[in-house]
Amino acid sequence: MRILKSTLCLAVFMALYISVRAQHSHQPYILEHEKDIAKIEPGTHNGGGNTTGYSFFSKADGLKMVFRKRVLHPGSAIGYHLQKVDEVYYIISGTGEMNMNGKLFTVKAGDAILTRPGSSHGLKQTGKEDLAIIISYQTQ
Repeated sequence: MRILKSTLCLAVFMALYISVRAQHSHQPYILEHEKDIAKIEPGTHNGGGNTTGYSFFSKADGLKMVFRKRVLHPGSAIGYHLQKVDEVYYIISGTGEMNMNGKLFTVKAGDAILTRPGSSHGLKQTGKEDLAIIISYQTQ
């Protein structure tokens, strides 16, 4: 009887824990402000220069996507690298030069670039103003 009560108590505790955990991990929404998450970082993938990264929702439990803003300051870049998943770059402001599988082309505000698995790409800031981009992809 004592074992049964202990087992029942443990089962009730686990059910409550799972319920509370589920409520916290599946919030109806999360609001983040870029000023609160801004981080000065070197250009990713050994791109060089200084950038500011904004990794939105990086602490959201169970989120299977990345949504990031990156500002490439003059002279900075995202280094040339192999793409493993579909990834979207959206240019918010500024101008840059995209290297996609060895082909160079100019990108500017309003451009969206889909990079597919197996392709290689890099992006460098050009011009006098910062190059601001949104990057989004699903995690594996």
